[in-house]
Amino acid sequence: MDPHDPTRLHTALLVEPDHTSRRVRRQHRRQAHDLRASQRAARRAAYNAEQAAARAEAVGIRYLPRAGEPGPAGLRSWRRLRVPAHQDTTAALQGAYPFLAEAGLGSDGVFVGQDLYAGGSFVYDPWVLYQRGVITAPNLVLAGIVGAGKSALAKSLYTRSIPFGRRVYVPGDPKGEHTKIAELVGGRAIVLGHGLPARLNPLDEGYRPSGLSDTEWATTLAARRRDLIGALAETVLTRPLSPLEHTAVDLALRATVAQASVPILPMVVDRILSPDLGDDPDGRLAEDGRLVGHALRRLVAGDLQGLFDGPSTVRFDPTAPMVSLDLSRLAENTALLSVLMSCSSAWMESALADPNGGQRWVIYDEAWRLMAYPALLRRMDAQWRLARHLGIANLLIFHKLSDLDNVGDAGTATRALASSLLANAETRIIYRQESDQLGITGDLLALTGTEQKLLPTLGTGQGLWRIKDRSYLVQAQLHPAELAAFDTSQRFSEKS
Repeated sequence: MDPHDPTRLHTALLVEPDHTSRRVRRQHRRQAHDLRASQRAARRAAYNAEQAAARAEAVGIRYLPRAGEPGPAGLRSWRRLRVPAHQDTTAALQGAYPFLAEAGLGSDGVFVGQDLYAGGSFVYDPWVLYQRGVITAPNLVLAGIVGAGKSALAKSLYTRSIPFGRRVYVPGDPKGEHTKIAELVGGRAIVLGHGLPARLNPLDEGYRPSGLSDTEWATTLAARRRDLIGALAETVLTRPLSPLEHTAVDLALRATVAQASVPILPMVVDRILSPDLGDDPDGRLAEDGRLVGHALRRLVAGDLQGLFDGPSTVRFDPTAPMVSLDLSRLAENTALLSVLMSCSSAWMESALADPNGGQRWVIYDEAWRLMAYPALLRRMDAQWRLARHLGIANLLIFHKLSDLDNVGDAGTATRALASSLLANAETRIIYRQESDQLGITGDLLALTGTEQKLLPTLGTGQGLWRIKDRSYLVQAQLHPAELAAFDTSQRFSEKS
């Protein structure tokens, strides 16, 4: 073995016996120290050489000067950029952090306005969102105080949908706000009122859906007429019909349809009050239907005379871009308003049941008036539950969600129906609300505390959109032509 091997020397220091001389041991320690020093020097030299090579490479790279390249196209700034430092809490800065911004609903659909949180455009279309699985119920609820801009939003939604092939039905317009819009888009507004030529026959055949055989159509028509007369009678009586009254109505309607090619309501009323002897052998049928007969007589000979007592002078055209029933001449008579709504809803149902009818908006304005009548409320609830099957999107417009508390007593079936309308609408749009409405609005819509505090501060045209569990703050934007057409305060703002 080499006597100068450093490993041998180091080992020798460990294993040499005690009798080795002190001089030899000192020599071995010195050799080991010198070896370690030489190794450190070698490593240091290698590191210095590596750093020198890196510095040489960096020096060889050509960098732009701080002020940029010389010349007119050098993009040179006249001073150095200094960004002031900003300090804030994470609660405030998280809104500006780009990866926490809401992604939005995509670009397919109708342009509404600007998403004030994300800064981009906000687009909404219930049919597109349903196809993508974002929502499962294509119904909307819109609430806002007077002057908040909810009416303009509703009009912009359905008018901008018309170029996409959608049609619009307004079964009852108590203030006549949609009449002008219907005329502008090439549709029709049916204006009803005392002294006007328009008259509706509740027993009209109406629109026949495609694909129905004669037998199926006859059965459907008979059931629709029976349900409609029952709803009209319940509305005037303000109570459900008894089984005896249902029998009286059914027999009178059957006898009228058998004898008249165009049955009208006065014929049914006469049959109820004076039934045929063949239908009333014991003479008790007239007594059973006396109350319902006099209730329906109010539609043909009382304060509602002239509107339902003859053949229709207008027709419901389901192929028109928009059809609106203008009830502004009769808005002060709540009973008449609900009767008209029942008739128009029956007309629409036959059109809505058509599998080839396409996609349609159904607008219920001033909903607080309509929901006060159980018969009409049940009809609305049926349409909302069948919205996906019928291909329609219902829009219910409120002033405030506390209006639901005025629909029947707590725990009643009427209140349950009103609440189900809200439950079957996965799109809730809340415009400005008064401070005393925040509690009930937050409870019904499961709003957070921050969202509740936001509602009283919303400006005109600003709304909180709750689409399932996602929230958006949207500023609606209107074209000047739309703003002029949708303005509902024109009379108030006109100078005398």
